[in-house]
Amino acid sequence: MLLTISTTYQPATDLGYLLHKNPVRLQSFTLNFGQAHVFYPEASVDRCTAALLLDVDTIELVRGKGKTVSLDQYVNDRPYVASSFLSVAIANIFSSALNGRCTQRPELVTTPMPLQAQLAAIPFTVGADLSRTWPIYRPSGAVPVSGLFCENSF
Repeated sequence: MLLTISTTYQPATDLGYLLHKNPVRLQSFTLNFGQAHVFYPEASVDRCTAALLLDVDTIELVRGKGKTVSLDQYVNDRPYVASSFLSVAIANIFSSALNGRCTQRPELVTTPMPLQAQLAAIPFTVGADLSRTWPIYRPSGAVPVSGLFCENSF
């Protein structure tokens, strides 16, 4: 799972202050379901992008949960599709930002800042209304969605 948050606010690296994550280093966190990593693939004065990458340990999630022989529990989209795992990671890792706290630069909390968030993959039915499926998008108005289609046999 991958979430990126970008800004073109000047200086764009102020995003690191808001998220309480240093743009010049990789930070890793242990969660109940795997690891989360925060890094900045782009960090300049003009544009800054923070990335939250989740490494869900699907083997550990199903280990010891019964005696099923099926491989279905091991082969699924859980590590790739945005889900409650991403919500938990955001709540744990970006809790200061979510609570409106920025100790080093408190004025940034109330400063309007253009932000763009991207999710690498979300469960979505073609033709469905995204704002109905994912209510968090309602305040955003129209949200562009593009999809990749698999064969029906998959």
